[in-house]
Amino acid sequence: MDRAWRYVVVWDGWVRMFHWSVVLLIMLSYFTARAGNWKLHFFSGYSILALVLFRLAWGLFGSESARFGSFIRSPVRVYSYLRDMRTPGSDTHVTHNPAGAWMVVAMLVILLSQVGTGLIADPDDFVVRGPFARMVDSTISYSAYGLHARNFILLLTAIGLHVAAIIAYRVFKGHNLLVAMLTGRKKLPYDIAEPRATSMLRGAVIFAVIAGAVFALSRFGAAA
Repeated sequence: MDRAWRYVVVWDGWVRMFHWSVVLLIMLSYFTARAGNWKLHFFSGYSILALVLFRLAWGLFGSESARFGSFIRSPVRVYSYLRDMRTPGSDTHVTHNPAGAWMVVAMLVILLSQVGTGLIADPDDFVVRGPFARMVDSTISYSAYGLHARNFILLLTAIGLHVAAIIAYRVFKGHNLLVAMLTGRKKLPYDIAEPRATSMLRGAVIFAVIAGAVFALSRFGAAA
């Protein structure tokens, strides 16, 4: 007997806001660095920091599909999922699939590393240095500059893999992950429960607190 299908919301507005805002801010960070617009570059970095911290908090207290406990699976599950990657089939995941889940974790770690090294980086060229570079040893700040540059290459590699995975899901399995992240909706069988959503107001409060803390950090860095 064929299964009945329906469209349900799997990604709330906060998850989608995080995803697309980070996409735009990564581009902003790159082009402002190329142009030497360091004021806007640091603004972009602090904004990414606020978003990543919010995503970590939302992964603990947010909607069911956004919580890390709902989508992080063991390496064995990831291997099993990837082994069947080329087998067509309906997308019945109400959150990230096992492989995509670890990509999310990797991206969060890479983004935190990028911001963290940028805050204390000092290339020792008398052009620009991170707002907290004065607070660490010069050897550490110079090393952070090198890590900041290399980590960006790692970030671009991760983005490339992410895009390639989206294309592969579309080609081999017929899954349109891009539309789901744009609209928040996915076609799922009726017998799969819709993920529980958390109040958008809770997200607003969490985001406001984190954004306020990051803003205070930026003022402290500017005065350092």
